Amino acid sequence: MKLKIKFLKWSAGLPVAILNKKTAEKIGVHPRDRIFIKPFSGNSEKISSGVDIVEKLVREDEVGVSSEIRKRMGLKRGQKVNISLAQSPRSLEFIKKKLNKKRLSEKEIGEIIRDIVNNSLSEPEIALFVSSVYRHGMSMKETVYLTKAILKSGRMLRLNERLVVDKHSIGGIPGNRTTPLVVSICAAAGLIIPKNSSRAITSAAGTADVIETVARVDFSIEEIKKIIGKTNACMVWGGALGMVPADSRIIQIEKMLGVDPEAQLLASIMSKKLAVGSKYILIDIPYGKNAKVTKARALRLKRKFEKMGDYFNKKLKVVLTDGSQPIGNGVGPALEMADVINILDPQKQGPKDLEEKSLFLAGELLELTKKAKKGEGIKIAREILYSGMAFKKFKQIIKAQKGSLKNLKSFNPTGFKKDIFSKEYGEVEEIDNKKINSLARVAGGPADKYAGVYLYLHVGDKVKRGDKIVTLYAESRSRLRQALRFYKEQKPVKIK
Repeated sequence: MKLKIKFLKWSAGLPVAILNKKTAEKIGVHPRDRIFIKPFSGNSEKISSGVDIVEKLVREDEVGVSSEIRKRMGLKRGQKVNISLAQSPRSLEFIKKKLNKKRLSEKEIGEIIRDIVNNSLSEPEIALFVSSVYRHGMSMKETVYLTKAILKSGRMLRLNERLVVDKHSIGGIPGNRTTPLVVSICAAAGLIIPKNSSRAITSAAGTADVIETVARVDFSIEEIKKIIGKTNACMVWGGALGMVPADSRIIQIEKMLGVDPEAQLLASIMSKKLAVGSKYILIDIPYGKNAKVTKARALRLKRKFEKMGDYFNKKLKVVLTDGSQPIGNGVGPALEMADVINILDPQKQGPKDLEEKSLFLAGELLELTKKAKKGEGIKIAREILYSGMAFKKFKQIIKAQKGSLKNLKSFNPTGFKKDIFSKEYGEVEEIDNKKINSLARVAGGPADKYAGVYLYLHVGDKVKRGDKIVTLYAESRSRLRQALRFYKEQKPVKIK
């Protein structure tokens, strides 16, 4: 059916169209069905869209479209398009196949990923795919197919450089903000490190959330090339690049479900590294009682990452690190950025555990690329950090990303904070990572950049009655009350 485009001033987060009730009846469309939209002129391909049905907002000869459809298809107001009922995608059969514990072929996985990107699969259908992978897993072959399909779903950053490096942590550890430190040290040493980061999935902050407190993180590939040309590095949000759009959509669903399937984790990380042309890759897998993975699973992941590195012909090294407790002091975007600056600035003193881990990771990359002899990586990384070269490089990167450290306001701009003190003498026995992450999210992070938790103690520290344990920060009174209630009920810090 031929209809005129009507722009509606709203964003749905994904392509959505609106039809008049009478029009919908004529073409047999029901609420929550999917339709194809195809322009009569131009080279635009058809797009699949969810559909809502109304009686008054659009006329019988119109189709209302969300901003996502308008931008993606380059539509003009009043432009004529053809609307047809979309049949259930064939990839649904492949998802059901995985639900029945069967292996998928490269072609089948490729079709699922294409349909995710083309919006032919709804959010519940994508959730079904994520759940099936979470429940039944994937073989190494399937994981490779998934990585290649995700990589093909978007654009690539092509740099004509020999020493392109990257590092990635599987996450889950509060305050583990090593990336800005490692990037600054390695870039100052002459390595090219285009860091394409995610936002938080289940934690209180991702690297992109933290960098966003002082600079922009959404750039085009062309802009990123210029930033790297000036600074050797960047720290940007991958979702804005159009590099691995399938991964971004899948991560959104994982975030809603609160799951992180192993095969998807492997494919997500590897596709991002491949998309920026990394030749040397360092993977950090924190493990322990309160980490995402046990030591046994960390070793299994290590072997799988190494196989992936061999398959894609990359120099890849995996390190297993202590993930039994939070690292650093701040948990939440601005609080974590403060820790980073306090370590980078030679005039300040930052948390030693975060500093030492960052030096270790940077040293590993310097040795992997032969910028340092074996056993001397940490020494060179420390020299770069203590000399102020890393801080100079960090400020250069932030400036190139249209930012400034002046953008980081003094803490607690709203005045909503609460100090929590020890009521007993003893020793810190345990700090539960998951509960600390949840506490910071209850306080408002990562959406509220200045919300979060500041930890004064680590496991093994002696405590006296009246010692400060944590400070809670929030951007509203109600959020602060919720965080305080959560702390009292969940007791994330145990003192014996």
